[in-house]
Amino acid sequence: MSFGVLEGVRKEFLRPGRSVPLAAIEEASFAFEKGELVSLLGPSGCGKTTLLRIIAGLIAKTGGSVRIRGEEVDAPHPDFGFVFQTPNLMPWRNVLENVLFPMEILRRSDGAAKRRALALLEMTGLAEFELARPHQLSGGMQQRVALCRALVHEPALLLMDEPFGALDELTRMEMNDLLLDIRARTQATVVFVTHSIAEAVYLSDQVLVFSRRPARIVEQIRVSLPYPRSAATRYSGAFTALEHRASRALGVLREPAHAT
Repeated sequence: MSFGVLEGVRKEFLRPGRSVPLAAIEEASFAFEKGELVSLLGPSGCGKTTLLRIIAGLIAKTGGSVRIRGEEVDAPHPDFGFVFQTPNLMPWRNVLENVLFPMEILRRSDGAAKRRALALLEMTGLAEFELARPHQLSGGMQQRVALCRALVHEPALLLMDEPFGALDELTRMEMNDLLLDIRARTQATVVFVTHSIAEAVYLSDQVLVFSRRPARIVEQIRVSLPYPRSAATRYSGAFTALEHRASRALGVLREPAHAT
C-alpha cells in the first residue's frame, strides 16, 4: 500500500451571488511512497495550494478520497507539518521558542523536545541564533526557522506551500540544498508546491504537472536523477531534458513547426 493515495479529488467553491460554483480542482489522482518528495508544479492560481490544503485536512474536498497511511484525511492531523509561503513567526518569541511552539500545542514541550529543536537549528545553521527575535533574521533565516518548527514534532508528512518563492535566487538554491539534506537525514515524506520548473525537477522524486484552473494533472514525471544532488546536477543533460518535458506539459515550450 502506498503511503499517500489521492483518488478523484475535486474541489468547488460557492460564490456569493452566483448560482454556479467555481471549479478549482477538476480531478486529481496520484500516489506517493514513504520518504518521497513529490512536487505539485503548475501556474500561479491553478489550484495547487488548494490541493495541498485538502491533503493537510485544512479545507474540505467536494469529492474523492485522500488517504495517508490508509486513513482518510478529513481534518487537520497532528502528525503533519506545514510550511507556508511566509514564515509566520511570532515576533515576541525568540527562535527557539518559535520552533518549540508545536510541541507546546501537543503538550510535549520537555527536555527531549528542546534537544530536538536545538538539533534542527544546528542542522539548518541557526545554532547561534536561538535567542534572536525574528526581526533580527534575514528572510532566508526566517524560513529556516519555519522549517525547523514544522519538523520539530517529527511529522509523518511535511507539506510545503511555495516556501522559497519570496527569496532571492541564490538563497532559494541554498534552501533547496538544505531541504534535500534535511530530508536525507530525517527520511521525511514531502509534498511541495512550486511554480518553478527547475526547483521541481531538482528537489523531486516525482513531479506532477497541473493545468490551469480548474486543476487536473496533465503529466506525471518520475525524476531518476541520482542523489546527492548538487549544482552540477542542474547543468546535466538529464536535468535539462526533464525541464523540457515539464515545460512542454505546461505549454511554455513548444516544438518548432517543421517547414514543408
